[in-house]
Amino acid sequence: MSYQEVLTRRNGALFFEDIPLARLAADFGTPLYVYSRRALLERADRMLTAFGDRPHIVAYAIKANMNLAVVRTFVERGCGVDVTSRGELERALAVGADPSKIVYSGVGKRADEIDRALSAEIRMFNVESLEELSIIDQRAKALGKIAPISFRLNPDVDPQTHPYISTGLKTSKFGIPIEYASKAYSQAKSLANIRVVGVDCHIGSQITSLSPFKDALLRIKSAVLQLREEGHAIELIDIGGGLGVEYSGNDNPPSAEEYVDTVLEVVGGFDATLVCEPGRSLTAGAGIFVTRALYRKITEDRRYLVVDGGMNDLLRPALYDAEMRIEVDPHRDGTNENWYVVGPVCESSDCFAKDRSLPPIEPADLLAIRDAGAYGFAMSSFYNGRPLCAEVMVQGDRAEVVRRRQTIEETWGGESIPDWGE
Repeated sequence: MSYQEVLTRRNGALFFEDIPLARLAADFGTPLYVYSRRALLERADRMLTAFGDRPHIVAYAIKANMNLAVVRTFVERGCGVDVTSRGELERALAVGADPSKIVYSGVGKRADEIDRALSAEIRMFNVESLEELSIIDQRAKALGKIAPISFRLNPDVDPQTHPYISTGLKTSKFGIPIEYASKAYSQAKSLANIRVVGVDCHIGSQITSLSPFKDALLRIKSAVLQLREEGHAIELIDIGGGLGVEYSGNDNPPSAEEYVDTVLEVVGGFDATLVCEPGRSLTAGAGIFVTRALYRKITEDRRYLVVDGGMNDLLRPALYDAEMRIEVDPHRDGTNENWYVVGPVCESSDCFAKDRSLPPIEPADLLAIRDAGAYGFAMSSFYNGRPLCAEVMVQGDRAEVVRRRQTIEETWGGESIPDWGE
């Protein structure tokens, strides 16, 4: 089952929901991120509904898109939140997330971050090392708390995705090897300020096949059976996230329903609450990145289309060599030509598309890069002194700024020039 399109063409012009792209660009400027509230809700509802009456928590992986309006949309629908830093935790709490639906992941939790999560009484920490476990126990004791934990178990499964976002192999910095689970849980059980509540597994991101998920789940199932035999209370089974999206048009990721069906098939028989951590699959297809053509530069070897958005605004193509679909507005009849779509940042890697076939295009035309709602603005910076762009949320024919464009002066806010007395 596919999702309803949010970016459509009407009489040659692109519309995002019911608003012409040209109007969004005129009203809010470019470069610009635009999100569809309807699409966010549709994706959340399908994931939530897929679990049926099975006890579950859909903990939105906030790192994918941290905008408060986006997170609030999911929280109001009943989602929890998966966080990896105090900053993400505070954002979740700021929009009213239920602490009993917050899980804290990540390999480098600082003592102050642990303290804040304990005081907020989150549902559980996903622990990634024995030294981390020891610090959580110490901080819980100092605060008079009992820390609920699961271990992130590394099943050594190849997720068949980009190596930068592969997290389940034995060479990964994430988690502990699944064969060490008994020892780790035994140590946790011996600590007075630790309460074992579950197991966790996350093998990577942008996964487009169910086979790696199922392989990992089968190994987690065996681990849960063994841990329960050893007397550990496993109340929650966190299956992670990682469900892919259709970036290039060639990808064919499983649907939310197919994903959940696989989860229920393997671990649905346990008397435990199932936790999943979708991020990209909830937000990517709900957002676009809008940029305006500035110049055409044609050499003997290549045709360059220079746009006003750069890799500081949208990093995925430069970082992962990711292919993302591009639409041109307005549409002009004529023969397609191949372009290298590049930005103004002083790096050769500042390239959104290489040798991409596009319809006729003129300076000042708009380009909409699809599936930019995840790991777009969240990974942006003001490199080259370029202000962070604006974010807008659309519902029907209404558009609201959910982050205003940064001013140039704000790019040096917080900096100071010492007086050396010379």
